[in-house]
Amino acid sequence: MTFDRLPKARRSAALLGGAAVALALGAASAGAETIRWARVGDALTLDPHAQNEGPTHALNHHIYETLVGRATDGTLTPRLATEWGIHPDDDTIWVFELREGVTFHDGTPFEADDVVFSLERAMAETSDMKGLHGAVESVEAVDEHTVHVQMEGPAPLYVQNLTNTFIMNREWAEEHDVEEPQDFAGGEESYAVRNANGTGPYTVAERDPEVRTVLEYFGDHWAETPEVSEIIYTPIAEDATRVAALLSGEVDIVQDVPVQDIQRLQETDGITVETGPENRVIFFAYDMGSDELQTANVEGNPFADPLVREAMHLALDRDAIRQVVMRGQSLPTGVTMPPFVNGWTEELDEYPQPDYERAQELLAEAGYPDGFEVTLHTPNDRYLNDEAISQAYVGMLDRIGIDVNLVSQTRSLHFPLIQNRETDFYLLGWGVPTFDSQYIFDFLVHSTEGARGGWNGSRYSNPELDQKIEALATETDLEARNEMIAEIWAQVQEDRVFLPVHNQLLAYAMREGISLPVHPENQPSMTDVSFED
Repeated sequence: MTFDRLPKARRSAALLGGAAVALALGAASAGAETIRWARVGDALTLDPHAQNEGPTHALNHHIYETLVGRATDGTLTPRLATEWGIHPDDDTIWVFELREGVTFHDGTPFEADDVVFSLERAMAETSDMKGLHGAVESVEAVDEHTVHVQMEGPAPLYVQNLTNTFIMNREWAEEHDVEEPQDFAGGEESYAVRNANGTGPYTVAERDPEVRTVLEYFGDHWAETPEVSEIIYTPIAEDATRVAALLSGEVDIVQDVPVQDIQRLQETDGITVETGPENRVIFFAYDMGSDELQTANVEGNPFADPLVREAMHLALDRDAIRQVVMRGQSLPTGVTMPPFVNGWTEELDEYPQPDYERAQELLAEAGYPDGFEVTLHTPNDRYLNDEAISQAYVGMLDRIGIDVNLVSQTRSLHFPLIQNRETDFYLLGWGVPTFDSQYIFDFLVHSTEGARGGWNGSRYSNPELDQKIEALATETDLEARNEMIAEIWAQVQEDRVFLPVHNQLLAYAMREGISLPVHPENQPSMTDVSFED
């Protein structure tokens, strides 16, 4: 989907960075087969099942592979599976026919047992991918190139959950004692964090986390040989430094273009900019389930009161954030779901205009006429202008008497706060690789239990809604399923579980002569890069 296909209603410092970037990148120069790729943050880990996070997946997609992929138009494509479908005699079994002649980077043949191992590993307790496989009962290798996945019941959309579930080699994992995924939230280190053995188009030649990763083309890869034979991947957190690196020729592609620099880069000779919508929503969430907040200056939990949550919604000026913070590069929304996703409607997408007077009245009615204090946690290196968005909202909340202490930090520290339930109030972005609402419900809405609710930092719990969410996985009547999705969204919206801000827009900037299309999940593949004469 392109920007113009969305619904009609949705339509200084640069000089400081050169020396630092040159030091970080070294003296390597780019030839026709080398791409120097920079973005705001590094992959959190190379363990393919430890973190369900966009930049981590983006790098790992070059090293590991999935059974099915996702094209830029949203369609499923064959990767390690060449065919897939529901068993003709049992609608609770998914059948995957695997690609033959594939090898791992160490030369080991890829077989069905590796898929069994990887899906079971992805369902382990320490896996951040387990929510995608909550309806799986067992996985069986029928022969060397056929796998059966037994579901709890009919699961017509299960294949949509597999676009970021990577396949590992069982022997390699056992040899290096990484049969279980890294416990990222617990701060665990393992061999798989910095080393990899996938079937992907590139091998890891060098890995220095947060500094530099070098990938080299894997000559025995099964697919067509890409034009890029070497990738030098460099995280550059500072916006001005990242742009300066592109302008000086020290990098070839900048994935996270600061919104304030898009127009300037579009008008700069030798630079091209590709833009498009991302399948990602940015939102705030709050602990509405605990008896007491950890950082508030009042007893009890103000966020548990629906009047307070409504007041906070009325204090959020999404249009001002779009105009001032995002320089027009966002799509304000009233629902935590991008327009790409099954379940999205224009009615859900509508959002209220700010009403500070009414918000103050609601706070007084809730018993907080003088407001209260609380801490807001935000990342500063994950989403476009994430810290600035949070700063803007802090000012808006101050107008209604809520005094917010903003704590801004790198996403490697921010995300564990949410997963470990150690934050009262936070900003988060959520992409939907399945293009279906169930993905949002499983991770963000369902009560925290078992495989589901892994990112439910709001502590929201509704047993009736949990049952409906679980039923989505096995409902074969798509009309009835869509009705359930609508019912769940209606309850989520009524309970103000989230405070949606906007859907994110993307911009990639690159040297003239390089072509790389914008990917809706912001997971560009350097195999898609082409060079123009």
